Amino acid sequence: MKLSKLSLLAAVYAFTVGIVYAQGAAPNDAQIAHIVVTANQVDIDAGKLAESKGHSSDVKAFGKQMVTDHSGVNTQATALVKKLNVTPQDNPTSESLKSGGEENLKKLRGLSGAAFDKAYIDHEVAYHEQVLKAIDTTLVPNAKNEELKALIVKVRPAFVAHLEHAKKLQSSLGKAA
Repeated sequence: MKLSKLSLLAAVYAFTVGIVYAQGAAPNDAQIAHIVVTANQVDIDAGKLAESKGHSSDVKAFGKQMVTDHSGVNTQATALVKKLNVTPQDNPTSESLKSGGEENLKKLRGLSGAAFDKAYIDHEVAYHEQVLKAIDTTLVPNAKNEELKALIVKVRPAFVAHLEHAKKLQSSLGKAA
């Protein structure tokens, strides 16, 4: 169990460091757009796995909500970049997010039952905390395009709601253990 918490903390740390330092300089709008899409896709992929593999109905429902909500954000982001004629640019941060997401899925696929639920929800709490930190400290302050910045600001409350929901699930799963 200590190893899984350590891997979770390492993944969260890598995400935070990646967002803040991967560019060496502030990310540009094309890079921010790619970060937004990649961060949402990571949660969509994990949510799909939770829908199918989750043990409790609450975890399955939360996974489904993550798929729905984050797919909606990606639809909005994709429409915006097309409207602005911006091509999302791959960058070290988005690559790190994708890699971390794949690592998380690999770990989750090896778990079942209550252990899966706990690992998934623990990751969701940490992931949403770090995404919110990145939104506040890196993405919004560095977005130059007002429409891109407005989209990120507009979806922020959903990330807050996801975090609060995940924390409630985390607490209830802890009591069930």
